[in-house]
Parts: sequence; structure tokens; C-alpha cells
Amino acid sequence: MTTRLGLGLPQMKQYDIGRDIPDVARTAEATGYESLWVFERILFPEPARQGLYGVPGLPWPDNYRAVADPLVSLTLAAAVTSRARLGTSVLVAPLHIPFQLARSLASLDAASGGRVVAGLGTGWSHDEYAAAGVAPFDKRGKVLDELIDVCRAVWGPDPVAYEGELTTVAPSVVGPKPAGDLPILLAAGSPRASRRLVDRADGWLPVSMGAEALGEQWAKLRELAEERGRTAPIRTVLRANTLYTRDAYTGEDRRPFQGSVDQIVEDLAAHAALGLDEILLDLQGGARDAQELKGLATEVYEKARAAGV
Repeated sequence: MTTRLGLGLPQMKQYDIGRDIPDVARTAEATGYESLWVFERILFPEPARQGLYGVPGLPWPDNYRAVADPLVSLTLAAAVTSRARLGTSVLVAPLHIPFQLARSLASLDAASGGRVVAGLGTGWSHDEYAAAGVAPFDKRGKVLDELIDVCRAVWGPDPVAYEGELTTVAPSVVGPKPAGDLPILLAAGSPRASRRLVDRADGWLPVSMGAEALGEQWAKLRELAEERGRTAPIRTVLRANTLYTRDAYTGEDRRPFQGSVDQIVEDLAAHAALGLDEILLDLQGGARDAQELKGLATEVYEKARAAGV
């Protein structure tokens, strides 16, 4: 069975979001991509108190200076497509009021005919939490737990009722409801996060780390699922953050999905061999504009399918 392929939408500062997101979404669906994805960055601190991903000294990419809102971006894509699923990888859940986010996701799912995939994470930027977090950074796991609970309640049958630390919903009719079975996928990098994923989520959103390392992590997650008595399959969507270069990258320090189209396709094949359900290719950072992004996405897709991915 071939691995499903998804494409990251053009949210970064080099794009005209009102024009380019619909344009790229249409082209991607026509090319064969089965899903369209967005990520979340709400600000660009100057100076940054933390390095990228919390790694000391790692600079934030310049094209993070203006990242379009993820749900607005998906709405633009939903309006011009009919088949591609619409995913978030990831929404930083504790930056959102749980009840409002649950309703927004349900509305988008209803409007798109049941195509939304809710990928959630806890984030890492203290600056983002200071600007928008509904609770302190050290309570991010609790906020995510409550948000999952609120989503399940709001998306379920009426009357909806819920009482938590952040959210109280008196018995109420809350609509619209999702058109389909709206899945929740989680990023998980710690033992506690892995337990939450196994116990409460529909799937896993790993980030490209190399096929060998990913295979080891995937095996541990399946072992944990067996230990905790999970019987439902864990849906897997790999985020492949590409570092596209027009010529092949020859350095010994080449990272996964770094280099030419042929090198990116080689890495796709290696990761697909692990039995993942889907791979999301985020190619937008290496493209100068939407025209180049469309050409790059088409070339990668065609070469990947020719290679049996």
C-alpha cells in the first residue's frame, strides 16, 4: 500500500496568503496530494529569550516573522478543494481558549464535509505563552488535557455539559457538530506525552528525525500501547520539515529531508518503509514564491510515486 502524501500550505512571510494559499491548495489536490497542512507560530520575538524549539542558541528562521493564522489558512484551502483532508501539525493547544477552539474546529469540519484532522501539541516558546497562553507554561499539559475533554464534549451529543479548571459549560445545545469523526492527533516527545497519546488520542504526529530513530520511537509507542491495553490502531502522520536545495547536498552533516528533490524522495522512501500512514511534506521554507512551491511540490510528488512511495 502506498503512503499517503500531504503538503504544507504557504503560510510564511514570502507568500501572499489570500492569493497563494488557495492557489497552492488547488494545485496540490489536483496533483494528487491527499491532505493539506498548517502549523502555528504567533510571533517572532526580538531578541528571542529561547532558541528555536527551546534549543539554546538555535536561531528562529527569518520566514517565521509573519506566519498566517492556521485556521484562517485552512478555511481558505477548504473553500477551493473538495477531497483533501485539512490538518494542523500542530496547533499549540494551550494558546487557545478550549471551548472556542473546539467550536472553530467543528465549524470548519462541518463546512468542509468532514475533512479536518486536529493535530495538537503543547509548544515550547515562553514568549508565545506570555502573549497568548490561557495558563502558565508549566501547566501546559493540564491545559491540553482539558482541551481534549472539551473537544470531545462539544463534538458529542447535546446537551453538552462540562466542568473543568478553565471551562464550565452549563447543559447547552452547541453546534454545528463535526460532519465526520474528527480525529485528534498529538505530538509526543516525553513519557507523559506518550501515555496521553496512547490513552486519549487517535494518532501520532512525529517530526522527521531520520528513519532509524523514528522507527525506534514508533516501536516504543506501539509497545506502550500494548502495555496500556490499547486496541485501536494509532494513526501516524510524519511531518517532514524539508531543507530544499536546488543541487544535491554533499555535506556529511546532511539532515533528513535536506537536499535536492532526489534526496528528499530517497528520505521519503526510507521513512515510508516504516509503515507510516501518511507523510506531510513542508516544502514552503525553501521556495521563493508560490510558483516555485507548486513546481517543487509537483516534482516531489511525481518522483515519489514513481519510486513506489
